[in-house]
Amino acid sequence: MATPSFSIILSLLLIIGVGISQSEARAFFVFGDSLVDSGNNNYLATTARADSPPYGIDYPTRRATGRFSNGYNIPDIISQQIGSSESPLPYLSPALTGQRLLVGANFASAGIGILNDTGVQFINIIRMPQQLDYFRQYQRRVSGLIGEASTQRLVNQALVLMTLGGNDFVNNYFLVPNSARSRQFSIPDYVPFLIREYRKILMTVYNLGGRRVIVTGTGPLGCVPAELAQRSRNGECSPELQQAAALFNPQLMQMLQGLNRELGSNVFIAANTQQMHTNFITNPQAYGFITSKVACCGQGPYNGLGLCTPLSNLCPNRDVYAFWDPFHPSEKANKIIVQQIMSGTTEYMNPMNLSTILAMDSEA
Repeated sequence: MATPSFSIILSLLLIIGVGISQSEARAFFVFGDSLVDSGNNNYLATTARADSPPYGIDYPTRRATGRFSNGYNIPDIISQQIGSSESPLPYLSPALTGQRLLVGANFASAGIGILNDTGVQFINIIRMPQQLDYFRQYQRRVSGLIGEASTQRLVNQALVLMTLGGNDFVNNYFLVPNSARSRQFSIPDYVPFLIREYRKILMTVYNLGGRRVIVTGTGPLGCVPAELAQRSRNGECSPELQQAAALFNPQLMQMLQGLNRELGSNVFIAANTQQMHTNFITNPQAYGFITSKVACCGQGPYNGLGLCTPLSNLCPNRDVYAFWDPFHPSEKANKIIVQQIMSGTTEYMNPMNLSTILAMDSEA
């Protein structure tokens, strides 16, 4: 009888031990679009996927994982910085079970936006209401593992990353001439509408337990290789898309500040990704890039047309390109962005950067 009881005690100690080590490294939850999708769309019948070469060419496995990158994406690099045992797995991954759930989960899905009609051409993607439903389901699953009180604590102490908005312009308003939304709204009216809808999403995240939520703005939408290929004559950024980003990002910041005042706490942290991108787009050489106009992988002008496929042009050294494909930054650019998220001044991270958050929370 001694042996079974010993094994039961050993199992309990292992479970407790795992729980303690996981609680030291906070959980990490990711919501949003292709900038932060780590492979959910691999499990969906959609054209918005990155599961074939040359995606992942610089990832440790040298295989396409569903990340829209040559290597690591922003959630991967943040996970490394905050000491996680691994980057949170895509929520749809069959591997996301048991103790791996305590690391967190990535709910992001390429092609989605703030609005449910964004990305309709991609058919089967995980729009925000579904991402939030999955977050509820996740909490029920974890409660079955560690109990409701511990689950609530895990979620309250977690880091949350939210990346939305770019597709509401690129894959909705500006997708085709005379799009439905462009007939309904001028850009100065569309942006406040988006901000109001985004506020509802963020309040839902708060009501589901999110207490440290980094919210990224859009990049300089008119300067990505895809838009240069379609709208630029001499390499200049698209003024319409630049105007959209210039209106959206400050209004997003104001909305986040208003939410924090209302909640009486710095729940929402604004990441000025427009400025982060603009730095290396306007002065690529200062960051070790040879170009910020031409994508590493693609075809046509600026390698900005169509998708990145095995038949595309492919640069030999991804580290000297700011853009990996027509829309997405290279791993090297992602590392520069995360560096600013970690330690940037209030020009980049408001009201504080992630290093400050980690230091404050470790003392709490």
